[in-house]
Amino acid sequence: MADGSYPNQLRYHREHGWALIDGDNATLGISWFAQDALGEVVFFDPPQVGSAVVAGESYGEVESLKAVSELIAPLSGEVVALNEALATGAELINAEPYGTGWLIKIRLSDSGETDLLLGADAYKATLA
Repeated sequence: MADGSYPNQLRYHREHGWALIDGDNATLGISWFAQDALGEVVFFDPPQVGSAVVAGESYGEVESLKAVSELIAPLSGEVVALNEALATGAELINAEPYGTGWLIKIRLSDSGETDLLLGADAYKATLA
């Protein structure tokens, strides 16, 4: 599994998701803490491209050898891409939670929501 880290260029949600903001778009994934708590991830159940995700609400599930966990959206928007590699290699979520283990990409519907997310240090403080 990946080493514990929390890249500064990402924004974090208290429910252990992260967002990489790029203009009106965002790439979403789960934090190192979340993937570590889950253990070996074996399946990702994503939303459909074109569907809406709402900040603070479930948008899919990840299944590990330990449990099935809902994914909570850090931001609202329309799903524009799925990480297709996860269909046959969900373990990428553990191996590279901030790289090839990203989950979905969305077009933001309310860019103001990004102000509600945490920086890396603030997120790490919630884990203590």
